[in-house]
Amino acid sequence: MGLWDVITGRSRPKAPRLDALFHVPSAAITLETSLGLRPTGTGSVCYRAATGNAFAQVQSEVVELLNADPGQPDVELSQDEYGFTWLVVRDDPDIADLCTDLHAVNTSLEEQGFGPGLLCSLIPFAGADGRRVGLVYLYKQGTFYPFAPQGGSAGAGERQRDNLLELQLRDTLAGELPMEQDLGRWLAVWGAPGL
Repeated sequence: MGLWDVITGRSRPKAPRLDALFHVPSAAITLETSLGLRPTGTGSVCYRAATGNAFAQVQSEVVELLNADPGQPDVELSQDEYGFTWLVVRDDPDIADLCTDLHAVNTSLEEQGFGPGLLCSLIPFAGADGRRVGLVYLYKQGTFYPFAPQGGSAGAGERQRDNLLELQLRDTLAGELPMEQDLGRWLAVWGAPGL
């Protein structure tokens, strides 16, 4: 931080620590053994799509790159009800490969200058009872937080979170992942792919 930044009260944003995604396979073992939650094989990266041909070309190249290997699951684009774009990897049984793909998506978009539009990555988990929870990686913070919606696909007015489960997940994973301590940043990701 420079003198001018100090005088004007500005701070530089934290650099993302994308390598934290590679700790998720270890955390997945902890979630399975302690809470019976297993990865669903789906993961996604959420971003605010920029307008223009440059971004459309980069987005197309990222999808093409990830779909180039016939042995890997396909990647698709979807948009949620709030207008955010999700790049979704489905049916990847290997959590380590899934995290590598999510890292590649984030890195590719960042290298092309679209880092400011990156919001989060999501890795859903499911219990034997069908309950789903998401492990959300905040791109700009370099931290994770759990998101645990209650019930099924309720309407927008009926949506509720299982806050106790979210806190339990945070405490369970505190030694495995950099967990977000500011609960105000634990945003709901309603309608996210895989939840």
